[in-house]
Amino acid sequence: MKRFWLVLLSLGLIMAFSTSAFAVDVKFSGSYYAAGMYLNKTSLQDVAGMNSLSTAMYFQRLRLRTEFVVAPGVSLITRMDMMERAWGAARTAPGVAAGNQSSATVAENENIAVDQVYVSAVTPIGMINAGYMPDGMYGTMFMNSDSQAAKISYILPIGKLMLAAQVAKASEASAPYSNALAGVNMAASDNDYDLYYLMGIYRDKGIEAGMLYMYIRNALPRPVANFKAYYHLFSPYVKATLGPVYVEAEVRYNTGMARKMDSGAGDISYEALAAYLSATATFGPAYVGGTFAYLRGDDPATLDKVEGDLTGGQDWNPCLILFNYDRTTWAGAMPGYNGAGAQNQMANAWFYQVKGGVKPTDKLDIGLSVSMATADKVAAGWVSKDYGYEVDVTGTYKITNNLSYMLGFGYLISGDYFKGLSSANAVANNYLVINKLTLTF
Repeated sequence: MKRFWLVLLSLGLIMAFSTSAFAVDVKFSGSYYAAGMYLNKTSLQDVAGMNSLSTAMYFQRLRLRTEFVVAPGVSLITRMDMMERAWGAARTAPGVAAGNQSSATVAENENIAVDQVYVSAVTPIGMINAGYMPDGMYGTMFMNSDSQAAKISYILPIGKLMLAAQVAKASEASAPYSNALAGVNMAASDNDYDLYYLMGIYRDKGIEAGMLYMYIRNALPRPVANFKAYYHLFSPYVKATLGPVYVEAEVRYNTGMARKMDSGAGDISYEALAAYLSATATFGPAYVGGTFAYLRGDDPATLDKVEGDLTGGQDWNPCLILFNYDRTTWAGAMPGYNGAGAQNQMANAWFYQVKGGVKPTDKLDIGLSVSMATADKVAAGWVSKDYGYEVDVTGTYKITNNLSYMLGFGYLISGDYFKGLSSANAVANNYLVINKLTLTF
């Protein structure tokens, strides 16, 4: 028996010293939040049966990023979201469509969703990344959405300048075996959705500036609808610190074809514009500033042109109620009449905000903002362009370097935009209370 264990131990040692290591190092990072929200009205329609409906819930999410360093300069990186759900709520039925900001379905995010898997290699000629990786994050927070995409990217740093080129596959409509099982038309060709990026960013003390160019080609409608869409995107941005003042700005301009018919007749052109400017001045423990944003709306009089499909992004939430993606995700759309709404991401808007706050200690930040917004374009017969006014008060306390608690209150004075097509429609004001515990690691 002793001989048997000696042989077994010897074999184990031989295997241990002769097998290549799977990873030199493993690094973990991520975040967890738990929040509670109360929305006083789920609809802005001030009518019986609608104006008495409120909602309240707790919700959470764990995000884990893992980096396997397999060799110097070479890593395999993954990111997972876990238990992203409202406490005690019914589970979402399994589906096949990816959820917002995810490579996985909503049902998978409520359990475990793998959003990113990619390899990153630092070489003498630059960095190369390939796989499902972060996308939708560029410049300022304006128009950003923390999404994922299947991409190949090349990054070349040259002193204070960084150059990058990427190609992304947004949707594959060729004929692999899995698509055949899903019922994809096996006879179709040239109906993928692809994106191509060129980017340059310059960073120096007190300033950062960049330029993004994208070419987007979407042939997914084919062959059911015989057209494709393609356009060019141009987006410069700048961030600068000028003494006590911090300023950031970003512009996005898209131009191309929203519908290029294979027959050559009935084309619809595409031209969209968005702009953003924000400034904050700090004087000791106090700060004051303002924000302006513009997102062109679609002109109903130009049927041969699309102008209004740009949004402020899922990560840019300037108010607690208006144009707030998180509020929409967890508490619902908060509709007005005739489809009027200011849910999810900002769109079709002129937005103005003044803000200020004080940091009485290093751990406490108390902020106040007053915002107003109007629509850029409305349909014929619409009562008003006025979205309304909103006042938000927030307080954030840093419990430790990694743990913070936020308490917020927002009050919306609803504008007549939500009346839709009749001035006789009554709209209600609304308020929201939220508290959120956030852990980073």
